[in-house]
Amino acid sequence: MIPYPIGDMLTRIRNANARFHDDVAMPHSKLKGAIAEILVKEGYVASYEVVEKEPQPELRIRLKYRGERNRATRAISAIQLVSRPSRRVYAAKDEIPRPLGGMGICIVSTSQGVLSGREAQERGIGGEVLCEIW
Repeated sequence: MIPYPIGDMLTRIRNANARFHDDVAMPHSKLKGAIAEILVKEGYVASYEVVEKEPQPELRIRLKYRGERNRATRAISAIQLVSRPSRRVYAAKDEIPRPLGGMGICIVSTSQGVLSGREAQERGIGGEVLCEIW
């Protein structure tokens, strides 16, 4: 059992990204799938898919790079966990963080589902800030 699945997901992405792996696999959950969907929509990863396996489905995220392998530039410069089990971080609609002055995104768990910080501000809702990516 993984103590904190979101932290594990972000660590796997960070490690695979640092080593220029093509993709990264992890156990699937609805929350992880929603985070992967936001990462695809915002252009930080190429794609994701759910592979049916026993005893639990697997989430495969295809990472995105620019350029040739020996001179590639990562699409994700940094990915940082904000809310942890020991310290939950909540933000009102006016207090949603904007990493790097809006150049990055934050992912927020709201009453309307998991959204990017920008989308949560447009809808006028706040929630738990899960992570920041730039």
